Amino acid sequence: MKILFYYDHPLFDKIAIAELDGKITNLFIGKDVIKEPFIYMETDLIKKAHDELVEYFNKERTEFDIPFYLEGTPFQKQVWSSLQKIPYGEVSTYKDIAIKIGHEQAYQAVGTAISKNPLPIFIPCHRVINSDDKLGGYRLGLDIKKYLLILEKIEKPTEEINK
Repeated sequence: MKILFYYDHPLFDKIAIAELDGKITNLFIGKDVIKEPFIYMETDLIKKAHDELVEYFNKERTEFDIPFYLEGTPFQKQVWSSLQKIPYGEVSTYKDIAIKIGHEQAYQAVGTAISKNPLPIFIPCHRVINSDDKLGGYRLGLDIKKYLLILEKIEKPTEEINK
């Protein structure tokens, strides 16, 4: 059974981090619905994951060092793996991700897989934009996506961010 612990967060109100067998499995943010049973307690790994998030938001961390365990389809895992290769401060497009994983025409399916990312921020789906430099969607809302892109000082897509 997964272990879960909640933290207060100034931007999201609350976040919850889940662990299974020594790996982080989920980051629940704000009003995310948690559908499975959990053991509620703070572990050293969950605390480390939270500390790394705090460091990220304080601009003291650009990469995460915690181990992940991802539950999803092979296609979703392929997309999420590709997201982890987008460097801090840079963006990629849905189409670029589709091409990189060998599914050139599947950029809408890439978007769907991204929307199912169980570890937003840790797996930086906020760094994916439309081919026309518009922000596209974001499970946590476009205001949060803009905030994260500005936090990382991503200049592109400047027109969309500055609105």
